Amino acid sequence: MTGASTGIGAASARELARRGFHVIAGVRRERDADALRADGIEPVILDITEPDHIARLAAHLGDEPLRALVNNAAIQINAPVETLPLSEWRRQFEVNLFGHIAVTQALLPALLRHSGRVVNVSSVGGRIAMATYGPYAGTKFALEAVSDSLRRELAPLGVQVVVVEPGAVRTEMADRVIATAERLTDAMSPEQRDRYGRLVRAVNAQSAAHTRRGRPADDAARVIAEAVTTGRPRTRYTVGRDAALITRLSRVLPDRLLDRVLAAGLRPHYPSPFSCG
Repeated sequence: MTGASTGIGAASARELARRGFHVIAGVRRERDADALRADGIEPVILDITEPDHIARLAAHLGDEPLRALVNNAAIQINAPVETLPLSEWRRQFEVNLFGHIAVTQALLPALLRHSGRVVNVSSVGGRIAMATYGPYAGTKFALEAVSDSLRRELAPLGVQVVVVEPGAVRTEMADRVIATAERLTDAMSPEQRDRYGRLVRAVNAQSAAHTRRGRPADDAARVIAEAVTTGRPRTRYTVGRDAALITRLSRVLPDRLLDRVLAAGLRPHYPSPFSCG
């Protein structure tokens, strides 16, 4: 499992260990490894953008049976398309897409030998891209497409591919996303802040409200564990009623109507035009 330091990844590692699996849990820092280490959980230092880390992981696994690969690592950077530097776009794609492809390529021989399973943790943002979510949603839309292609390539070979799409989940990541969005807003030009400042503040307020009402990470962990263990998994699982609703709306509503629905949901979170800051 990648991205097991905190949040959904850490909760999923514990849930799978509780169900009797030996979990190789990729973390970024030694202190995260120390916090996660337990019966059935073996933390390893893993940055999925570093080829040497991935090669060491594959060598560490060797010929051991590999039941599943859970690609969970992710970063989230929200900003208007105009304002986000290309270096930040590329960094997000390196982690959220190319890193997962690299790990999957390295571990597929072991999965094929043991008829294993790939579980890609996407997001409701992989089905719908709200304002300022373009960079993050772009990576998740791409991960969904790669998952579909991979599923069709591997099904005849006995390896199943499953996507999990969480909605609002109460994790540490949500606070980091808001802090990063505020930092990027401060770095905008005055003209860009005039165009997008209130929008970013509204999105941040909406995100904070949704996170407070979101599902606990343990709920997402149970869905991921089901995706790993069930005999005939669905191709996609959602986490939370918000994710189920949004994905359903994205399939049935025309684009312009969906735009209006999303704008109406965001409107109450806009700051007053007379507020300071």
